[in-house]
Amino acid sequence: MEARERLAELMESPGITIAPGVYDGISAAVVASMGFDTAIITGAGVSNSRLGKPDFGILNLSENAAQARTIAETVDIPVQADADTGYGNAVNVYHTVKKLERTGVAAIMIEDQRWPKRCGHMSGKDVISMDEMCGKVEAAVEARDETDPALHIKARTDAAATHGIEEAVRRLNAYADLGADVVFADALLTEEDIEFVAEHVDAPLAVNMGYGIRQRPTTPLIPPKRLESLGVALVSYPRLITGSAVKGMQNALSVLKESSESDDVVTRPDLTLGFEEYTDLLGLPEVEALERRFAR
Repeated sequence: MEARERLAELMESPGITIAPGVYDGISAAVVASMGFDTAIITGAGVSNSRLGKPDFGILNLSENAAQARTIAETVDIPVQADADTGYGNAVNVYHTVKKLERTGVAAIMIEDQRWPKRCGHMSGKDVISMDEMCGKVEAAVEARDETDPALHIKARTDAAATHGIEEAVRRLNAYADLGADVVFADALLTEEDIEFVAEHVDAPLAVNMGYGIRQRPTTPLIPPKRLESLGVALVSYPRLITGSAVKGMQNALSVLKESSESDDVVTRPDLTLGFEEYTDLLGLPEVEALERRFAR
């Protein structure tokens, strides 16, 4: 079964779909190896890792598409892309969907923030009019239908923070009516808000739980089973791997600094993968098998 059909099957099946955030080939390989059924590309993570910049509208379409292609080609599980605001108006959205569809991703998300967009949990964000975003959703859906109807279109609103929860619901229903397969309300501030949106939106609802294992000052941390009971169809964890990867780097480098001041050998296998485990994760056995078959 193709990745896009597998994602559709996941979204149609009972129970909540869990999607860790990934940002490169290694993070995607880890998620797939741990048995998760799908992953989302975190735009913040791509901007952070590829550019060393915050999620503040600095990443462009070409950079995003190149990373999306690498990630989608690395794993067999469905990968969901983050197209930010579509990099312009509705015409740009049309071409953005066409470009990202060719990378092999299973879903593409666009949002209604005003450019330059920023992480939905940062202060200072604003949204475009619902009418303008509806034009973007229409363009995305048409581009999808012209290329591969199995591609999922996710439509996100950040309006809860700027216009209130009822406006967020109004927008999400409008986006779903225009053909968005999944709708995403970002930065909802309470469990009650999540339940309200799930009850009043006539489409599969996605929410963002950030780090997953650490509280944030915005959206409260809610377990997947509880989200499922509230009516959520998909939960993403876009900050989990980026945050834990940096913490792991800091921990290992701190030990290295300490060991550089001592004559003693310091070993901390708990802080790093061994060589074989690392290379196996990235598919070295498969490459070696090809070498044995074909190299002369």
